[in-house]
Amino acid sequence: MASVLVTGASRGIGFSTALALGRAGHRVFATMRQPAAAPALAEAAAAESLPISVLPLDVDVDESVRDAIAAILTEHGPIDVLVNNAGIERRGSVEELPLAEFRAVMETNYFGAIRCMQAVLPSMRTRGSGCIINVTSVAGRISSSPLGPYAATKHALEALTEALAQEVQPFGIRVAMVEPGIIDTGMARAIAEEDAGSVYPNGRRFARMFAASLKTPTSPELVAAKILELVEGDSPLLRHPVGPDAEPFLAWRAGMTDEEWAAWWGADDASWYDALERDFGLDAR
Repeated sequence: MASVLVTGASRGIGFSTALALGRAGHRVFATMRQPAAAPALAEAAAAESLPISVLPLDVDVDESVRDAIAAILTEHGPIDVLVNNAGIERRGSVEELPLAEFRAVMETNYFGAIRCMQAVLPSMRTRGSGCIINVTSVAGRISSSPLGPYAATKHALEALTEALAQEVQPFGIRVAMVEPGIIDTGMARAIAEEDAGSVYPNGRRFARMFAASLKTPTSPELVAAKILELVEGDSPLLRHPVGPDAEPFLAWRAGMTDEEWAAWWGADDASWYDALERDFGLDAR
C-alpha cells in the first residue's frame, strides 16, 4: 500500500480522492487549509475506520508546505505519491478582473503545486521511486473566456509538469496529469452562476454552458477512480482526460483553427448557442 499526500481535500475531487484511496487501503495524508472548517472528511474517515489523517496545509504559504511535509516524512516515513489537487477558480475578462485576482489563482494553482513538488522530490529522487499526479483540467489545453485567468494557471502547470517528467524519468519517478472536464463540484456550480456585471457576453454564455452540462452531472468520484488507478498502476501516459466530455472537448477545439475558435466566441448569441448545440450537443439557451 502507498503513502499518499493529497492537497485540497476539503471537498470536491480532493475529498473523493482521499476517500477512494483510503477505502483501497492506502495511507492517506489529506490536507486542507483549515481542517476545523471542513470536518466532513475526518468524520467519514472515522466512521469507516479508514487510514486517513486530515492535516493543515496551505499551498500558498512556503512555511506551511515545508513544515507539513517535513512532519509527515519524520513521523511516518516516505511519501510515495503526491496528488496536487488544491485549486481555486477566478473568472472574468482580461480587462475587468483585478490584477490581484490573477495573482491569487496563479499562487494557488501553479506556485502552490510547485511548493509541494519541491518538498517531496528530494526524498523521492534519493529513493529512486515515487509518483506525482497533478490535477490540471481540459482548461490546461483549451482557453475559453471568461476562464482565461484559470486556464492560464492550468496551461502553466501542464507545461511545468511536462518538463518535470523529463527531469525525473531517470530517477524512477512517475509523473501524470489528470485533466477533468466539467465535474459536479462546488467550483463548477459557481462557474454556472451568471454574472451580469460584465460588458462582455462570454461569462453569461460560459455559465449557461456549465449549467446545461450539470443537468447530467459527472461525480468527482470518477476523477478519484482515475487517480486511484494511477496510484496502483504503472501507466506511462502523461495526460489522462477524465469525464464524458473531456476528450470530446479536446477534439472539438482541435478541430478548429485558432482563428475559428476566436471567431466563434466573437459571434452573436444566436450563432454561438446554435454552434454549441450543433457541434457539442448542449442546449445552453
